[in-house]
Amino acid sequence: MMQSCLTGTTASLLALQSSSFWMPQAGSLHAPAIDTLMRVSLLALTAAGILAQLLVLAGLFLPRERRSRFSSAWRWVTSAIFAGCMVWMTVVAEHLWSTIRLTHAASNAVQVEVTGVQFEWYFRYPGADGTYGAVKPDLVDAAGGNPLGLDPADPHSHDDIVSSVLELPVDRQAEIRLRAQDVVHGFFIPGMRVMQNATPGMPSQIHITPTRIGDYAIVCSQLCGLGHYRMHAILRVVSPQDFATWMAQHQAASKEN
Repeated sequence: MMQSCLTGTTASLLALQSSSFWMPQAGSLHAPAIDTLMRVSLLALTAAGILAQLLVLAGLFLPRERRSRFSSAWRWVTSAIFAGCMVWMTVVAEHLWSTIRLTHAASNAVQVEVTGVQFEWYFRYPGADGTYGAVKPDLVDAAGGNPLGLDPADPHSHDDIVSSVLELPVDRQAEIRLRAQDVVHGFFIPGMRVMQNATPGMPSQIHITPTRIGDYAIVCSQLCGLGHYRMHAILRVVSPQDFATWMAQHQAASKEN
């Protein structure tokens, strides 16, 4: 319960920090739909609270003979209104969930693997061959330059690009595969309206399509240890040309190594 409260508080503070009103500027294709769902949910809850207080006041001040008729009529009206709101929110939320997490990625989607480890985020691209190299837990050596445990015996690992910055091109879908090495980490990008847990031994994936060039904060939404407060990174959304240049530079560097 305490973890949920702290996570919600962190999300609220991050939203207010860089917002002109109450949310960060939307930077992904699905963000406007999520914002609409949140606004409707908050308005529905606000209306429910106000209506509940009005019904209490009506029960206190209306004459006794009118109280039962008023209560019965409003019970059916309010139940119908809020049932309709709940059905609408459920359908929209399920559609958004399936679009981001359950549908297949586009054929030209950028492939990125995100790994959370106390207290860092690492981002791996499969390189020119388009295939991720094998990783082995016993080969993990952050101090030695192999934080993910890439297996040098696997030829697919030789051109893999490992970065501390998540670089994505604008207006192109990205398929993000999430992993964790030690404990559960929460991959959270407020500006992209993306939050998904990375769980050890349970790889998961999400799809996002950045629509606005700029830098976006990446934080951990789970209390993952004493250094949780400093587990953050940057998503840098750039033009397709700049992304191609960035990939070429890192591929050249990986060949040299």
